[in-house]
Amino acid sequence: MRTEILKYGRIRDLRNDRGLTQKDIARVLHVSQNTYSQYEIGVSRYPLDAVIKLAEFYGVSIDYLVGLTDEPKPYPRKKK
Repeated sequence: MRTEILKYGRIRDLRNDRGLTQKDIARVLHVSQNTYSQYEIGVSRYPLDAVIKLAEFYGVSIDYLVGLTDEPKPYPRKKK
């Protein structure tokens, strides 16, 4: 059974590559900066809705975020 929900380094790298702070991403997820910090260092697990929001925000696939692929490009999304 897989115990690691997200590749935390990827989340941190995506944030840093865009020049964003933990507080910026916490706002996107509607959580406190402390909560986001705990997600990023692996103390707390991300809820699924946060994974979806992060994938949409960064324009990457959920598979990339959770380490199932090294290809960040997402599949074509369903039309809303």
